[in-house]
Amino acid sequence: MSYKGHILWADDEIKMLKPHILYLEDKGYKVTSVSSGKSAIELCENIKFDIVLLDEMMPGLDGLATLKCIKDKHPKIPIIMITKNEEEWLMEEAIAIQITHYLTKPVNPSQIFIACKNILESNQIQTDHVIKDYLKSFQTISQDIDNALVIDDWYNIVDKLTDWSINFDKLEEPGIEEMLIEQWTSANILFSKFIENNYSKWLNSSDRPIMSPDILSNYIQKHIANNEKVFFIVMDCLRVDQFKAMSNQLNDIFDIDFGYYLSIIPTATPYSRNSIFSGLFPLDLQKKYPKLWNEMWNHETSMNQYENIFLNDYLKKNKLNNISSKFHKIISYDQGLKISKRINEYKEVDFITLVVNFVDILGHARSDSKILRELVPDETGYRNIICNWAENAWLIDTLKQISHWGHKVFLTSDHGSIKVTKPVQVKGDRDTSTGVRYKYGRNLNISNRIGITINDTESYLLPHHDINTNYIVSKGENYFVYPNDYKKFKKKFNNSFQHGGVSLEEMIIPIVELKN
Repeated sequence: MSYKGHILWADDEIKMLKPHILYLEDKGYKVTSVSSGKSAIELCENIKFDIVLLDEMMPGLDGLATLKCIKDKHPKIPIIMITKNEEEWLMEEAIAIQITHYLTKPVNPSQIFIACKNILESNQIQTDHVIKDYLKSFQTISQDIDNALVIDDWYNIVDKLTDWSINFDKLEEPGIEEMLIEQWTSANILFSKFIENNYSKWLNSSDRPIMSPDILSNYIQKHIANNEKVFFIVMDCLRVDQFKAMSNQLNDIFDIDFGYYLSIIPTATPYSRNSIFSGLFPLDLQKKYPKLWNEMWNHETSMNQYENIFLNDYLKKNKLNNISSKFHKIISYDQGLKISKRINEYKEVDFITLVVNFVDILGHARSDSKILRELVPDETGYRNIICNWAENAWLIDTLKQISHWGHKVFLTSDHGSIKVTKPVQVKGDRDTSTGVRYKYGRNLNISNRIGITINDTESYLLPHHDINTNYIVSKGENYFVYPNDYKKFKKKFNNSFQHGGVSLEEMIIPIVELKN
């Protein structure tokens, strides 16, 4: 016979508790009873119990002494203390020894049952509830995916799918997780078609979604022009689900006004982040800054070296160059800590910008580190490590200080990332770029099933690297590998997090206002 759990109940008046024990047994629990703390300790040495009910007042070893002995050897076992004593010092002492629950006599059978059920079955009850709710939502989300016609439809779909992804983080139900993964995959197939059909049209229309070059004009500029001070944070490569997961830390400090925008293609830092700070699409940026452009693209490490110049020029163009501004790029923990310690020096600055590279650095480092791949095996692991970083690093301390200033605070990203699983061989000459999710070069070509081949670069407002330049941009979970050393790079990049392509995870980006 299977039981919901095995309970040990220690009470010197255990015979008087027979009705309580019968009630628990009728509810599906197995109950072993003893009349002393010493007997309880001895039984715990030989039998694995799921929970211990412990009377506080027993002859010989009292409840607190018994609790300490059991916890010393079995620290994870849940213990409920039952007592007539309502004094606060006793509760504090029991809590200090890591008691799970505390009941005051007299207790009736249903109280004991509810306490045990909450401890032993709450996870399964919550899991069953989440699964039941998702199965109810599955058909609705599938219909939303099939019927999505405008970008707001896709924002709504991402909102729902990311919520379910986070809800599933604590579940251990591989079957239901597979359903969600398949729904993400189905959504990405149709989203890629949606982008392919609409992207170049948007770029030649005044009626397009808010995109990377529009962030300053739509969210920041009006506040600065209205003499409001603004704090602007760009977290490189932060996805919607990752922001939602770390928002638990932010909710203690701010009310969050959540929104979305669309990253430009390719969804890579040299394109999307330069676009944010310049207010320009990449082709327009190349035309306006030909000298800087050549320096950027001739030296790979300098592709985002000039963001501060682009930002200052944007402010000047919009007659906001009379304001005070600070721009900081945070690449290391020490740099972040230094900013956090000095942040109050910037309280009177009109416009402060922080670029935080932690998430992107983590993604790249994971591809090269076996240890990091074990720490971050999947999306859940990625979310967890970002949450741990947010909770313990300098950023939350900085935001706590800023929350008292009365500034407008905005947080966003430049692009997201996707876990890639499908290697695709691509042939290119020695001048072809090295990207895993996108490439530019001469005469590049891929199947429409795998990605988008962009021959008319001007229609996508993409820069010319030479007269024959074209681009290939991957869809879904595909990634590009050269035929040379195919096995080596397939192994290196398979199941890694990459960006530059077309997917919901890479293109749909959170933009939030953090309100005091």
